[in-house]
Amino acid sequence: MTSQRNEDATDLAARLRAGEVSSVDVTRASLARIDELDADLNAFITVDTDGAIATAIDLDRRRRDGLPCGPLHGLPVAIKDVTATKGIRTTQGSILHADHVPDRDAESVARLRRAGAVIVGKTNTPEFAFGAVCTNQLKGPTRNPWNRDLTSGGSSGGSAVAVATGMVALAQGTDFGGSVRMPASFCGVVGLRPTPGRIPEPDRPLGWSQLQTQGVLARSVRDTALMLDVMSGTHPDDPVHPGSPRPVAAELRIAASLDLGGAFPVDPEVRLAFVRALADIERHTGPVTRAHPDMTGGAEAFKTLRAAESWFRSGELVSTHRHRLSPSFVWNVQQGRTIGAADYLRAEAVRTTLWRRASAFFADHDVLIMPSCAVMPFSNDTLEVLEVGGKTLPSIIDYLACTFLISLIGFPAVSLPAPRVRNQLPFGIQLVSSPGNEAVLLSLASALETKGFVQRWTP
Repeated sequence: MTSQRNEDATDLAARLRAGEVSSVDVTRASLARIDELDADLNAFITVDTDGAIATAIDLDRRRRDGLPCGPLHGLPVAIKDVTATKGIRTTQGSILHADHVPDRDAESVARLRRAGAVIVGKTNTPEFAFGAVCTNQLKGPTRNPWNRDLTSGGSSGGSAVAVATGMVALAQGTDFGGSVRMPASFCGVVGLRPTPGRIPEPDRPLGWSQLQTQGVLARSVRDTALMLDVMSGTHPDDPVHPGSPRPVAAELRIAASLDLGGAFPVDPEVRLAFVRALADIERHTGPVTRAHPDMTGGAEAFKTLRAAESWFRSGELVSTHRHRLSPSFVWNVQQGRTIGAADYLRAEAVRTTLWRRASAFFADHDVLIMPSCAVMPFSNDTLEVLEVGGKTLPSIIDYLACTFLISLIGFPAVSLPAPRVRNQLPFGIQLVSSPGNEAVLLSLASALETKGFVQRWTP
């Protein structure tokens, strides 16, 4: 039986397409790994054993018959349980949807299936993907594989743990304010939030909204690129597209900032880990410029836009079922109840200003390096982060400012595991570039990966 721990998804996919290993054996190994670990870690809400094996049998038959094999042929893949999967329960982490089974796939899932992925199940998430800790009334919390008392991060924590422990080769996530990058940092894997529109979402009720994207969680940079390529591409019903990449210099111009000039507080342990990571990077790249775009006003703008969208999508749900919903979800949605048109448009004006500032910044720099999270992994009992570095935060989402400020302007970002000293928990650096420039991010990330910025197996 083939273990997911022995090789990355890219090598395993090549062996599967060549017929060196069977889809059934690889899928059974994945399911066995889930069975071994998940009672303790709670990475999955639903495991589709029968469906996964049936898919693997069909994929093996197709290969034997000489039919075309896709780039993910036979690879076990997990989908975050807020993304629709045909025939597989999709709960959105809520008891209100505990028995919901969609009759069609989300576009990203359909593309994964067409590429030959074996969907083994749905990963854990806070209710409707709102929450610092990956827990809900159906399942949880998803525990950090490096320390079971700590959180895996929200809200794609289940996907991050499934990848980090070898339960699956690849996992899909979603990222609004940092929900791919934070779990990637906490669990020590690669997490990519692409440019909005790179992975199309034709079912979005707000077609022009660019705050939330789907993303990738993987164990290596090339695996990340592999999965991104499969899910990418335009769709006639999605009006957002990533645009043309900005030309970059022959020699990458790299900048770095701990906190965007004091735009958010950071934990002292994060500060120390980031300084160490930059020192490691500069040993290989040469001096990195300390610079950042001016993001003044961004936090309030993001919170206004996020709250307004949340109230639009879920206000009626909260009004009708408040007593059955998590306090965190209710709080998040209700922040938008009193936001008026003028508030919303002022926030959009700020976003426009910040986008232009960032665009000007990236005319002079190709990549900006930041922390992937302002805090290190915290206890599963700490349901909300209210303080960072000794500073009380204005709200329960302000600890995510280092990621949500990037979400606000719609620039792509990838979280990469940083080298660790003895007994240090995982910590991720966030590489940011201009819209459409995922290739630049992944190229630098791949170079750093060879210098020790790489996923390590959990104990």
